[in-house]
Amino acid sequence: MKKSRNLDQVDQRTRQAVALYWRTRSVQRQKQAENGRADQGLRSAVTGGAQMDGFIELFTDLIAGAGIPRKYIFRKKALQLPGFFRPTKEWDLLVVKDNTLIAAIEAKSQVGPSFGNNFNNRTEEAMGSALDLWTAYREGALLASPQPFLGYFFMLEDCAASKKPVKVREPHFKVFPEFVGASYTKRYEIFCRKLILERHYTSAAFITSDRVRGENGDYATPADDLSLHRFAKVLASHVSSFESSS
Repeated sequence: MKKSRNLDQVDQRTRQAVALYWRTRSVQRQKQAENGRADQGLRSAVTGGAQMDGFIELFTDLIAGAGIPRKYIFRKKALQLPGFFRPTKEWDLLVVKDNTLIAAIEAKSQVGPSFGNNFNNRTEEAMGSALDLWTAYREGALLASPQPFLGYFFMLEDCAASKKPVKVREPHFKVFPEFVGASYTKRYEIFCRKLILERHYTSAAFITSDRVRGENGDYATPADDLSLHRFAKVLASHVSSFESSS
């Protein structure tokens, strides 16, 4: 296996991506406010796009460093894959070479204040995307592709609202004990871990970041098994078997 030359720089590159995320959100909100298009508060920073570009660039460099020519890495266009329950699904990054899907990655984030509704939306989206892809894969939509790497990356705002315990409602049946009193930070950690345990995704990474310190690149990894460095190693290992100089 060829080791990606970028693995040793994951932490530094993650800090750069975190800083870019928060600074991009800030600039987008300021511009929209100046143009009189506040877009209903925090949603302005979401609809502006580009916040996750630093992370996508990091994944791109990891893949290229593992031996995949950049012409096979798609990050701005041609991101659609066929689905089973819908015609297509657009991913955040794809690696496709010689009619073979090597990797597909989702990179998502959540900033308050509406953690409850957004948590449900994000989890349903991630599970649905995986189910759709693997079912299409089973039915031959990806031609003769060997099992691809399916990756999920998530960054959550580190704040009081995301860290406080959240009550669960149990009018008929008990929820699983790990969810009782779990904050949204803990819920996302559990969610990402279960995505891997149930083999919906090959690997998942989960980090948190405060919006103030985040502009300097500060971030935290709530669980070692969901670290971005581990995610990067699994990704590089998978794609290195497809490396080519052409």
